[in-house]
Amino acid sequence: MLWIYYALIKGNAMLLITINTFCCVIETGYIAAYLFFAPKKARIVALKLFLLFNVFGFGVVCLLTLLLAKGASRIKILGYICMAFALSVFVAPLCIVRKVIRTKSVEFMPFPLSFFLTLGAIMWFFYGFLIRDLNVAIPNVIGFIFGVLQMVLYLIYKNSKKVLNQQPKLQELSEHIVDVLKLSTIVCSELMTPVVPQLNAVENEVIIEDQTMLTKQIEEITKAKQIIDPST
Repeated sequence: MLWIYYALIKGNAMLLITINTFCCVIETGYIAAYLFFAPKKARIVALKLFLLFNVFGFGVVCLLTLLLAKGASRIKILGYICMAFALSVFVAPLCIVRKVIRTKSVEFMPFPLSFFLTLGAIMWFFYGFLIRDLNVAIPNVIGFIFGVLQMVLYLIYKNSKKVLNQQPKLQELSEHIVDVLKLSTIVCSELMTPVVPQLNAVENEVIIEDQTMLTKQIEEITKAKQIIDPST
């Protein structure tokens, strides 16, 4: 929206108008899909951000630049604002980069997105450079750097195990261990209770089966602990 407004004020920038109009349509579809599928709390937060930036913020920018600035100074101020928001777009994936490094998983950083982000940054840089518009060219230098960084991280961690998918399994395994420990405690307490000296053959078999079950449970607990913590 800001780039369309910038192109309209500057004039003779049909590519900025057409491409960013198409982008607005696509991004509106993304927002609509998010609002449709998101939980109620996340939906409210998204609506607040949408109203804050896309309605109130954009309206304030338009009013201030139209009323307080004129001519070349208006284009210059608006160009700085567009540059700042363009930089924020390229810096935003840093949170995903941090998650990739921490989890060693590229599950949330698809390669096609990083590749086309880098390719788009290169093309927009040359476009801004050739028409001598630094407001378009400079942010895409940063975009190119971050795009290359994301692709390098993808190549480094693409074959790594998905740690995020393993965490729920480890949690389930921990809960299973707790259940087995409780069960083994009950069995131990039952085995340690005084037994009447006169036992028949059936009762002897029951005790032997309980002892066998307890031994298997102890082995299972040991294996499970070694899976979670190999140093155990």
